[in-house]
Amino acid sequence: MRGSSMSTLPEPRGPLSTAVNATLTGSEPVPPPAVVRGHDPFGGDLALALHTCYELHYRGFDEVSPRWEWDPGLLALRAELERSFLDALRAEITPSDDVTGVLDELLVETVPGSGVSHHLRDDGEWWQMQEYFAHRSIYHLKEADPHAWVIPRLQGQAKAALVAVEFDEFGGGRGDRVHAQLFADLLQGADLSPEYLHYLDVVPAPQIALVNLMSLFGLHRELRGSLVGHFAAAEITTAPSAQRLATALERMGAAPACVHFFTEHVEADAVHEQVMRRDVIGDLLAREPQLATDVVFGVQATEFLEGKLAEHLLGSWRDGRTSLLHPLEAPRLAASR
Repeated sequence: MRGSSMSTLPEPRGPLSTAVNATLTGSEPVPPPAVVRGHDPFGGDLALALHTCYELHYRGFDEVSPRWEWDPGLLALRAELERSFLDALRAEITPSDDVTGVLDELLVETVPGSGVSHHLRDDGEWWQMQEYFAHRSIYHLKEADPHAWVIPRLQGQAKAALVAVEFDEFGGGRGDRVHAQLFADLLQGADLSPEYLHYLDVVPAPQIALVNLMSLFGLHRELRGSLVGHFAAAEITTAPSAQRLATALERMGAAPACVHFFTEHVEADAVHEQVMRRDVIGDLLAREPQLATDVVFGVQATEFLEGKLAEHLLGSWRDGRTSLLHPLEAPRLAASR
Protein backbone atom coordinates (compact mmCIF):
# COMPACT_ATOMS: atom_id res chain seq x y z
CA MET A 1 0.00 0.00 0.00
CA ARG A 2 1.21 3.48 -0.81
CA GLY A 3 2.33 5.89 1.90
CA SER A 4 1.07 9.35 2.68
CA SER A 5 2.43 10.96 -0.50
CA MET A 6 0.01 11.08 -3.40
CA SER A 7 2.79 10.93 -5.99
CA THR A 8 5.34 8.31 -4.99
CA LEU A 9 6.60 5.83 -7.55
CA PRO A 10 4.66 2.54 -7.48
CA GLU A 11 6.10 -0.74 -6.28
CA PRO A 12 7.55 -2.58 -9.31
CA ARG A 13 5.93 -5.81 -10.53
CA GLY A 14 8.70 -7.17 -12.69
CA PRO A 15 11.77 -6.23 -14.75
CA LEU A 16 10.04 -3.61 -16.93
CA SER A 17 8.52 -1.57 -14.11
CA THR A 18 11.72 -2.01 -12.09
CA ALA A 19 13.75 -0.62 -14.98
CA VAL A 20 11.43 2.37 -15.41
CA ASN A 21 11.63 3.20 -11.71
CA ALA A 22 15.41 2.84 -11.70
CA THR A 23 15.67 5.16 -14.69
CA LEU A 24 13.43 7.83 -13.19
CA THR A 25 15.33 7.84 -9.89
CA GLY A 26 18.69 8.03 -11.66
CA SER A 27 20.08 4.72 -10.44
CA GLU A 28 20.16 3.12 -13.91
CA PRO A 29 20.26 4.40 -17.51
CA VAL A 30 17.22 4.11 -19.76
CA PRO A 31 17.04 0.50 -20.96
CA PRO A 32 16.87 -0.14 -24.72
CA PRO A 33 13.39 -0.64 -26.18
CA ALA A 34 14.27 -4.25 -26.98
CA VAL A 35 13.81 -5.19 -23.29
CA VAL A 36 10.04 -5.07 -23.87
CA ARG A 37 10.04 -8.06 -26.21
CA GLY A 38 8.56 -11.25 -24.84
CA HIS A 39 6.61 -9.64 -22.00
CA ASP A 40 2.86 -10.17 -21.62
CA PRO A 41 1.23 -7.07 -23.21
CA PHE A 42 -1.71 -7.38 -20.80
CA GLY A 43 0.37 -8.33 -17.76
CA GLY A 44 0.88 -6.29 -14.64
CA ASP A 45 4.56 -5.54 -15.24
CA LEU A 46 4.10 -3.97 -18.67
CA ALA A 47 0.88 -2.22 -17.64
CA LEU A 48 2.55 -0.62 -14.63
CA ALA A 49 5.67 0.39 -16.57
CA LEU A 50 3.50 2.10 -19.19
CA HIS A 51 1.29 3.73 -16.56
CA THR A 52 4.37 5.14 -14.83
CA CYS A 53 5.61 6.63 -18.10
CA TYR A 54 2.20 8.16 -18.77
CA GLU A 55 1.89 9.59 -15.27
CA LEU A 56 4.76 11.95 -16.10
CA HIS A 57 2.23 13.77 -18.33
CA TYR A 58 -0.27 14.11 -15.48
CA ARG A 59 0.88 14.89 -11.94
CA GLY A 60 4.30 13.26 -11.99
CA PHE A 61 6.10 11.92 -8.92
CA ASP A 62 7.67 13.68 -5.96
CA GLU A 63 11.05 12.02 -6.41
CA VAL A 64 11.19 12.35 -10.23
CA SER A 65 12.43 15.40 -12.12
CA PRO A 66 9.79 16.87 -14.44
CA ARG A 67 12.43 16.90 -17.17
CA TRP A 68 11.86 13.18 -17.66
CA GLU A 69 8.51 13.92 -19.30
CA TRP A 70 10.10 14.52 -22.72
CA ASP A 71 13.34 12.55 -22.38
CA PRO A 72 14.06 10.99 -25.83
CA GLY A 73 15.36 7.71 -24.43
CA LEU A 74 12.39 7.21 -22.13
CA LEU A 75 9.99 8.12 -24.94
CA ALA A 76 11.63 5.45 -27.11
CA LEU A 77 11.07 2.87 -24.38
CA ARG A 78 7.49 4.06 -23.90
CA ALA A 79 6.87 3.76 -27.64
CA GLU A 80 7.86 0.08 -27.51
CA LEU A 81 5.61 -0.52 -24.51
CA GLU A 82 2.79 1.14 -26.44
CA ARG A 83 3.49 -0.89 -29.56
CA SER A 84 3.28 -4.16 -27.63
CA PHE A 85 0.02 -3.12 -25.95
CA LEU A 86 -1.59 -1.73 -29.12
CA ASP A 87 -0.57 -4.66 -31.30
CA ALA A 88 -2.07 -7.08 -28.77
CA LEU A 89 -5.33 -5.12 -28.75
CA ARG A 90 -5.51 -5.06 -32.53
CA ALA A 91 -4.94 -8.82 -32.61
CA GLU A 92 -8.02 -9.32 -30.42
CA ILE A 93 -10.38 -7.11 -32.44
CA THR A 94 -11.89 -7.55 -35.90
CA PRO A 95 -11.63 -4.27 -37.82
CA SER A 96 -14.87 -2.58 -38.85
CA ASP A 97 -16.09 0.84 -39.98
CA ASP A 98 -19.71 0.32 -38.85
CA VAL A 99 -19.83 3.10 -36.28
CA THR A 100 -23.63 3.16 -36.00
CA GLY A 101 -23.80 -0.59 -35.54
CA VAL A 102 -21.16 -0.82 -32.83
CA LEU A 103 -22.66 2.09 -30.88
CA ASP A 104 -26.18 0.65 -31.17
CA GLU A 105 -24.90 -2.62 -29.70
CA LEU A 106 -23.86 -0.76 -26.56
CA LEU A 107 -27.47 0.30 -26.00
CA VAL A 108 -28.71 -3.29 -25.86
CA GLU A 109 -29.15 -4.43 -22.26
CA THR A 110 -28.91 -8.20 -21.77
CA VAL A 111 -31.72 -9.55 -19.57
CA PRO A 112 -30.94 -10.81 -17.04
CA GLY A 113 -27.66 -8.94 -16.83
CA SER A 114 -24.53 -10.63 -15.51
CA GLY A 115 -22.01 -7.79 -15.31
CA VAL A 116 -20.21 -6.26 -12.36
CA SER A 117 -22.88 -3.64 -11.66
CA HIS A 118 -25.59 -6.31 -11.83
CA HIS A 119 -23.71 -8.44 -9.31
CA LEU A 120 -23.15 -5.53 -6.95
CA ARG A 121 -26.80 -4.48 -7.18
CA ASP A 122 -28.26 -7.93 -6.61
CA ASP A 123 -25.78 -9.91 -4.52
CA GLY A 124 -22.75 -7.74 -3.81
CA GLU A 125 -21.30 -7.27 -0.35
CA TRP A 126 -19.81 -4.06 1.03
CA TRP A 127 -16.23 -5.34 0.89
CA GLN A 128 -16.70 -6.06 -2.82
CA MET A 129 -18.03 -2.55 -3.40
CA GLN A 130 -15.01 -1.11 -1.60
CA GLU A 131 -12.71 -3.15 -3.83
CA TYR A 132 -14.58 -1.91 -6.89
CA PHE A 133 -14.00 1.66 -5.72
CA ALA A 134 -10.28 0.96 -5.24
CA HIS A 135 -10.02 -0.33 -8.81
CA ARG A 136 -11.90 2.60 -10.30
CA SER A 137 -9.95 5.17 -8.26
CA ILE A 138 -7.00 4.75 -10.64
CA TYR A 139 -9.12 6.49 -13.28
CA HIS A 140 -11.82 8.43 -11.48
CA LEU A 141 -9.38 10.58 -9.49
CA LYS A 142 -8.23 11.88 -12.89
CA GLU A 143 -11.65 11.56 -14.53
CA ALA A 144 -11.88 13.20 -17.97
CA ASP A 145 -8.22 14.30 -17.91
CA PRO A 146 -7.08 11.81 -20.61
CA HIS A 147 -9.89 12.95 -22.90
CA ALA A 148 -8.77 16.57 -22.73
CA TRP A 149 -5.73 15.67 -24.85
CA VAL A 150 -7.97 15.27 -27.91
CA ILE A 151 -9.46 18.78 -27.81
CA PRO A 152 -6.76 20.49 -29.94
CA ARG A 153 -6.99 17.59 -32.42
CA LEU A 154 -10.65 18.31 -33.24
CA GLN A 155 -12.33 21.08 -35.21
CA GLY A 156 -15.65 22.85 -35.44
CA GLN A 157 -18.75 21.27 -33.89
CA ALA A 158 -16.87 18.16 -32.78
CA LYS A 159 -14.49 20.28 -30.71
CA ALA A 160 -17.24 22.53 -29.31
CA ALA A 161 -19.42 19.57 -28.32
CA LEU A 162 -16.62 17.58 -26.71
CA VAL A 163 -15.57 20.65 -24.72
CA ALA A 164 -19.19 20.96 -23.54
CA VAL A 165 -19.08 17.39 -22.24
CA GLU A 166 -15.73 18.01 -20.58
CA PHE A 167 -17.11 21.19 -18.98
CA ASP A 168 -19.68 19.03 -17.20
CA GLU A 169 -17.03 16.47 -16.23
CA PHE A 170 -14.99 19.26 -14.69
CA GLY A 171 -17.87 20.52 -12.60
CA GLY A 172 -19.29 23.26 -14.79
CA GLY A 173 -16.89 25.78 -13.30
CA ARG A 174 -17.33 24.65 -9.69
CA GLY A 175 -14.43 22.89 -8.01
CA ASP A 176 -16.64 21.00 -5.58
CA ARG A 177 -18.54 19.44 -8.49
CA VAL A 178 -15.55 18.23 -10.50
CA HIS A 179 -16.20 14.54 -11.01
CA ALA A 180 -12.75 13.61 -9.72
CA GLN A 181 -13.58 15.51 -6.51
CA LEU A 182 -16.94 13.76 -6.28
CA PHE A 183 -15.10 10.44 -6.45
CA ALA A 184 -12.69 11.57 -3.74
CA ASP A 185 -15.76 12.39 -1.64
CA LEU A 186 -17.12 8.93 -2.44
CA LEU A 187 -13.90 7.30 -1.25
CA GLN A 188 -14.05 9.17 2.04
CA GLY A 189 -17.69 8.17 2.45
CA ALA A 190 -16.68 4.55 1.85
CA ASP A 191 -13.94 4.62 4.54
CA LEU A 192 -11.24 4.58 1.87
CA SER A 193 -8.35 6.90 1.08
CA PRO A 194 -9.11 9.77 -1.34
CA GLU A 195 -5.39 10.24 -2.12
CA TYR A 196 -4.45 10.25 -5.79
CA LEU A 197 -3.19 6.79 -6.89
CA HIS A 198 -3.28 5.56 -3.30
CA TYR A 199 -4.47 2.11 -4.40
CA LEU A 200 -2.22 1.71 -7.44
CA ASP A 201 0.00 -0.81 -5.65
CA VAL A 202 -2.90 -3.19 -4.99
CA VAL A 203 -4.86 -2.84 -8.24
CA PRO A 204 -4.04 -5.58 -10.78
CA ALA A 205 -3.41 -5.18 -14.50
CA PRO A 206 -6.94 -5.04 -16.02
CA GLN A 207 -7.88 -1.68 -14.51
CA ILE A 208 -4.44 -0.18 -15.15
CA ALA A 209 -4.68 -1.26 -18.79
CA LEU A 210 -7.97 0.63 -19.15
CA VAL A 211 -6.39 3.85 -17.92
CA ASN A 212 -3.40 3.24 -20.20
CA LEU A 213 -5.79 2.90 -23.13
CA MET A 214 -7.17 6.38 -22.50
CA SER A 215 -3.70 7.90 -22.22
CA LEU A 216 -2.49 6.07 -25.33
CA PHE A 217 -5.40 7.35 -27.41
CA GLY A 218 -5.20 10.85 -25.99
CA LEU A 219 -1.46 11.37 -26.39
CA HIS A 220 -1.32 10.34 -30.07
CA ARG A 221 -2.96 12.55 -32.67
CA GLU A 222 -3.21 9.64 -35.10
CA LEU A 223 -5.47 7.86 -32.56
CA ARG A 224 -7.88 10.79 -32.12
CA GLY A 225 -10.70 8.80 -33.68
CA SER A 226 -10.12 5.97 -31.22
CA LEU A 227 -10.18 8.38 -28.28
CA VAL A 228 -13.53 9.75 -29.44
CA GLY A 229 -14.83 6.19 -29.84
CA HIS A 230 -13.65 5.29 -26.37
CA PHE A 231 -15.22 8.40 -24.85
CA ALA A 232 -18.54 7.70 -26.58
CA ALA A 233 -18.53 4.09 -25.38
CA ALA A 234 -17.91 5.23 -21.81
CA GLU A 235 -20.73 7.78 -21.92
CA ILE A 236 -23.22 5.35 -23.49
CA THR A 237 -22.63 2.57 -20.95
CA THR A 238 -22.22 4.65 -17.81
CA ALA A 239 -25.81 5.77 -17.13
CA PRO A 240 -27.43 2.31 -16.76
CA SER A 241 -24.43 0.97 -14.85
CA ALA A 242 -24.43 4.00 -12.55
CA GLN A 243 -28.12 3.51 -11.80
CA ARG A 244 -27.51 -0.09 -10.75
CA LEU A 245 -24.60 0.95 -8.54
CA ALA A 246 -26.66 3.70 -6.90
CA THR A 247 -29.33 1.10 -6.15
CA ALA A 248 -26.69 -1.23 -4.70
CA LEU A 249 -25.31 1.48 -2.47
CA GLU A 250 -28.74 2.43 -1.19
CA ARG A 251 -29.35 -1.25 -0.34
CA MET A 252 -26.03 -1.36 1.51
CA GLY A 253 -26.76 1.79 3.50
CA ALA A 254 -23.77 3.63 2.07
CA ALA A 255 -22.97 7.27 2.78
CA PRO A 256 -24.80 9.89 0.67
CA ALA A 257 -21.53 10.92 -1.03
CA CYS A 258 -21.19 7.39 -2.43
CA VAL A 259 -24.69 7.41 -3.89
CA HIS A 260 -24.36 10.97 -5.20
CA PHE A 261 -21.38 10.17 -7.42
CA PHE A 262 -23.45 7.66 -9.37
CA THR A 263 -26.74 9.55 -9.46
CA GLU A 264 -24.80 12.51 -10.87
CA HIS A 265 -23.56 10.27 -13.69
CA VAL A 266 -27.02 8.84 -14.42
CA GLU A 267 -28.30 12.28 -15.29
CA ALA A 268 -25.19 13.74 -16.92
CA ASP A 269 -24.18 10.78 -19.08
CA ALA A 270 -27.65 10.24 -20.53
CA VAL A 271 -27.22 13.68 -22.14
CA HIS A 272 -23.55 13.18 -22.97
CA GLU A 273 -24.37 10.01 -24.90
CA GLN A 274 -26.42 11.95 -27.43
CA VAL A 275 -23.90 14.78 -27.69
CA MET A 276 -21.04 12.35 -28.31
CA ARG A 277 -22.91 10.41 -31.00
CA ARG A 278 -24.50 13.28 -32.89
CA ASP A 279 -22.25 16.28 -32.44
CA VAL A 280 -18.80 14.83 -31.78
CA ILE A 281 -18.65 11.62 -33.79
CA GLY A 282 -21.09 12.89 -36.42
CA ASP A 283 -19.11 16.04 -37.13
CA LEU A 284 -15.73 14.30 -36.86
CA LEU A 285 -16.68 11.71 -39.49
CA ALA A 286 -18.29 14.30 -41.73
CA ARG A 287 -14.88 16.00 -41.83
CA GLU A 288 -12.69 12.90 -41.71
CA PRO A 289 -14.70 9.84 -42.82
CA GLN A 290 -11.52 7.77 -42.98
CA LEU A 291 -11.47 7.73 -39.17
CA ALA A 292 -14.55 5.49 -38.91
CA THR A 293 -12.44 2.36 -38.42
CA ASP A 294 -10.49 4.11 -35.65
CA VAL A 295 -13.69 5.19 -33.90
CA VAL A 296 -14.94 1.59 -33.94
CA PHE A 297 -11.59 0.36 -32.66
CA GLY A 298 -11.81 2.76 -29.73
CA VAL A 299 -15.22 1.37 -28.80
CA GLN A 300 -14.19 -2.25 -29.23
CA ALA A 301 -10.88 -1.91 -27.37
CA THR A 302 -12.73 -0.33 -24.47
CA GLU A 303 -15.27 -3.13 -24.36
CA PHE A 304 -12.53 -5.78 -24.62
CA LEU A 305 -10.60 -4.39 -21.66
CA GLU A 306 -13.76 -3.78 -19.62
CA GLY A 307 -14.59 -7.43 -20.26
CA LYS A 308 -11.20 -8.53 -18.94
CA LEU A 309 -11.73 -6.43 -15.81
CA ALA A 310 -15.24 -7.80 -15.27
CA GLU A 311 -13.97 -11.37 -15.69
CA HIS A 312 -11.29 -10.75 -13.09
CA LEU A 313 -13.62 -9.07 -10.58
CA LEU A 314 -16.46 -11.57 -10.85
CA GLY A 315 -14.16 -14.58 -10.92
CA SER A 316 -12.42 -13.43 -7.76
CA TRP A 317 -15.62 -12.60 -5.89
CA ARG A 318 -17.38 -15.82 -6.86
CA ASP A 319 -14.43 -17.69 -5.39
CA GLY A 320 -14.75 -15.64 -2.20
CA ARG A 321 -11.33 -14.00 -2.60
CA THR A 322 -10.09 -10.48 -3.01
CA SER A 323 -9.84 -9.00 -6.51
CA LEU A 324 -6.88 -6.90 -5.40
CA LEU A 325 -3.25 -7.91 -5.05
CA HIS A 326 -3.68 -7.51 -1.29
CA PRO A 327 -6.91 -7.10 0.69
CA LEU A 328 -7.91 -3.64 1.83
CA GLU A 329 -7.12 -2.91 5.45
CA ALA A 330 -9.96 -3.49 7.90
CA PRO A 331 -12.93 -2.93 5.57
CA ARG A 332 -15.99 -1.82 7.54
CA LEU A 333 -19.64 -2.53 6.83
CA ALA A 334 -21.55 0.40 5.40
CA ALA A 335 -24.36 -0.17 7.89
CA SER A 336 -21.92 0.18 10.81
CA ARG A 337 -21.85 3.98 10.51
